[in-house]
Amino acid sequence: MLTFDFLLPTRIVFGNNVINQIGDEAVKFGKRAFIVTDKGILKTGYIEKIQKLLKDTGIKTEVFSDVDPNPRDKSVQNGFKKAANFKTDMLIGVGGGSAIDTAKAIGVILQEGGKIKDYEGLDLVSKPITPLIAVPTSAGTGTEVTFWSVITDTKRKFKMSIGSPLMAAKVALVDPMLTVSLPKEVTAFTGMDALVHAIEGYTSLLAQPVSDSLAITAIKLISTNIREAYSNGNNIEARYNMMLGSMLAGISFANSDIASVHCMGEAMGGLYDTPHGLAMAIFLPYCMEHNIISNTKKFGTIADALGENTEGLSNMDSARLGVLAVRNLLKDLNIPDARSVGLKKTDLNRLAAAAAINVSAESNPRVLDKQDFLSMFQRAYNKE
Repeated sequence: MLTFDFLLPTRIVFGNNVINQIGDEAVKFGKRAFIVTDKGILKTGYIEKIQKLLKDTGIKTEVFSDVDPNPRDKSVQNGFKKAANFKTDMLIGVGGGSAIDTAKAIGVILQEGGKIKDYEGLDLVSKPITPLIAVPTSAGTGTEVTFWSVITDTKRKFKMSIGSPLMAAKVALVDPMLTVSLPKEVTAFTGMDALVHAIEGYTSLLAQPVSDSLAITAIKLISTNIREAYSNGNNIEARYNMMLGSMLAGISFANSDIASVHCMGEAMGGLYDTPHGLAMAIFLPYCMEHNIISNTKKFGTIADALGENTEGLSNMDSARLGVLAVRNLLKDLNIPDARSVGLKKTDLNRLAAAAAINVSAESNPRVLDKQDFLSMFQRAYNKE
């Protein structure tokens, strides 16, 4: 029988308009809040609202918005310096995965010193980070409930993964209403990122019964709501279910792992600065198709969760139907192909090498080497 452990160090507050509770949550950690966000979120008015709510509870704030869509090591270092000068006693990450991952990384340097590249890998962080409240504004990364931060090493053009339970947010304020203003393209990209988290969390070699249950629920929520959220951003029920699915997927893969889709997508994002969710969407069907033979039963179950009728089909045929369902979803969401967003034939070997050394490569359900990754990159490039 399987022996496993499950960890969720983050307290979750979920629901429409829970952002109004941020002052009550923040006073538990201190009086000086360093808010990490991006310039796009600044335009929404969310930060001004958060600052007012914090001010009402006697908390001083400083805003750092120098965060790029694929967060960089230089931004982490700049944020650390400003947070230290501000003498912050808490961090508040507001935005998508980039802002929250940057906040986590700043928290590491505030407590550990050095540079973020010093902590690349798993469990190299030895101290709890500065208390963090995570406020996601997209239904995608699930980083508000994970122990990971992905930061681009600008010299190597490589996405580093830094992971430790000591990096988890103290509180995740997950408010679906904050996603209503998302453009439809961002809704599609982030939603596909969440779907990849659920599928990889479910099929990873480190999956276990609790993460499996969360992942399947997430796949169902995302696949039945992403089209509605994409086509009508004011559909509150769809936004609610997408945010819930994203969060559950985050909890799932935090306790199992991600796999080949992320290995490939992060390699592409590191080299070309491709939006993370877009890269995940592009490579998902190729990785699913390649991995099917490793666990036809699980991939067949994914097809069921995606809403496909698999009655009377074998596990293999069901699994293949799941791949087709993903390809149809990508068409409905107008996801562009790899070549049209910058994938170059001359870079395929370099990308395959980067994917093969990704920290999550060994968690893929099918054993992979550089040549396997190269084959999948070639198929994506040739639109096979």
